[in-house]
Amino acid sequence: MSITAWSRPAPRDRAGSGAKGEIGRLRGHQVIGAISRGGLWLNLRNVTAIDRRYRDMIERMFGEIAARVPGFDAPTHQAGIVISSPDAQVYYHADLPGQGLVQIAGRKRVYIYPNTQPFIRPEHLENIALFDVEVDIPYEPWYDWHAQVIDLEPGQMLNWPLNAPHRVENLDTVNISMTISYVNDDIRRTRILHLANGMLRHRFGYAPRSRSIRGPVFFAKRVMQKLLRDGKSVKRERAVRRTIDFRLDESDLGKIVDLPKEPPKAALAAA
Repeated sequence: MSITAWSRPAPRDRAGSGAKGEIGRLRGHQVIGAISRGGLWLNLRNVTAIDRRYRDMIERMFGEIAARVPGFDAPTHQAGIVISSPDAQVYYHADLPGQGLVQIAGRKRVYIYPNTQPFIRPEHLENIALFDVEVDIPYEPWYDWHAQVIDLEPGQMLNWPLNAPHRVENLDTVNISMTISYVNDDIRRTRILHLANGMLRHRFGYAPRSRSIRGPVFFAKRVMQKLLRDGKSVKRERAVRRTIDFRLDESDLGKIVDLPKEPPKAALAAA
């Protein structure tokens, strides 16, 4: 599991970026105590793969949605649990899979932005696919004029259009939420396209024009990304952007201890 802390104020042109950390030797109730003091959120990833009860519940949920929404199809899906501080926020970002958010406890305010330019550009989605970092997207305060703002209460579920940027603010209470991601064939093809176009742009210096998810050009891109996605350069860049920066202080709950900066293993292996 990962835990995140952030600094305020955020840079002017971004909604901010969180530092990744680890819980160290703290027990569960100590981690929750640290979260309640502010500035942290804990992400329990892919609980549907760990506990069958979550998987069965999500299966039933998607079955109910499919029965009520003609043409809806999401054969691949997973869920995680996020426990976050009263003052927590999730910065302006976008996701490649389809997304849903179920509020279990606490209240949060969700800002959803159009999934069109300038709020999200093709190169932003390419970077997400290539570097596996969702929050590295430019943001301007005036974007909020175009946002749909929703206050989410316990027991409510929210979905938004594919790739729509969004950000979240907790409303002065510890929050527990379930994040849901899902993929169908079109979403899978779109992710392949973003990864391939990102490789063309960053590795070969070519600005891709086609964004089709079918046809011979897409087939060539699919083959290329499959050959290159596990290469050393991609792994090295992802390792640099996903470093662990801190651990929770075991003697003073709510505080964090900065970890020494070390070269990522992928970079050492490539040296």
